[in-house]
Amino acid sequence: MNDIKTILVIGASGKTGSAVYKRLLKQLPEEKLKAASRSSSTLFNWNDSSTWKSALEGVSHVYLTYYPDLAIEASAAHITAFCNLASSKNVKHITLLSGRGEPAAQTCEEILINSGLSWNIVRASWFNQNFSDGFFKGFIDAGVIALPVQDVKEAFIDIEDIADVVVETLLNSNRRNQLFEVTGPELLSFDDIADQFSEILGRDISFSTVSKADFNNMMLAEGVPADVLSLLNFLFTEVLDGRNEYVTGDVNDVLGRPAKAFKQYIAQNKARF
Repeated sequence: MNDIKTILVIGASGKTGSAVYKRLLKQLPEEKLKAASRSSSTLFNWNDSSTWKSALEGVSHVYLTYYPDLAIEASAAHITAFCNLASSKNVKHITLLSGRGEPAAQTCEEILINSGLSWNIVRASWFNQNFSDGFFKGFIDAGVIALPVQDVKEAFIDIEDIADVVVETLLNSNRRNQLFEVTGPELLSFDDIADQFSEILGRDISFSTVSKADFNNMMLAEGVPADVLSLLNFLFTEVLDGRNEYVTGDVNDVLGRPAKAFKQYIAQNKARF
């Protein structure tokens, strides 16, 4: 940690960013941290590069999340420009949150790896917290998880595990220049997810495959922004095709403990449902 001047957390009001920032506060003085987002005191907006410059002032390390997702077309140009700016500002290290099975995200990974900066990639599977803090909570409230997918499985991961791995990459220089693909400990279909919610919550939750049009109508009724809806359509029609039906041991390798099981996540967040 001796090489740390200030750590910038981009997306500090988001799911992983807020968890990373809270953990860093326990290990570093607050003056060594910058929380940046579109609504924080340190402003950061991917569509306004002037905010990047001020956010990077005095920064040595960065936790980088991209909104809405690295899968979108604009991400490569933004990540290239950001890495170039970071280099000019004498930033030493960037840890990038990435996604599995997304070609555009992997392009961004290569941009960082070849930037000349010290780097880490944390490539994560789908978040458990999408069901409690995201657009899918309404499905649990309604008792039906209605998605435009068939019988595909995903190794859902808890945000707490992602945050712990990210913090390790930022604080432990022995972890530098490595890619960690982090997943939960088991492959689960959406039917499996529904069954686990039913068991732990004590009420019926089911899974139903719906058309893309019906899904879009439901999401629009929930107030999902158009750019996020476009991303969800891509993820459900392109990425959730079985390409990510495997688990890794990277959480255990980095943290020395297993990743949190989905049932444990539900039990710990039962009051939110």
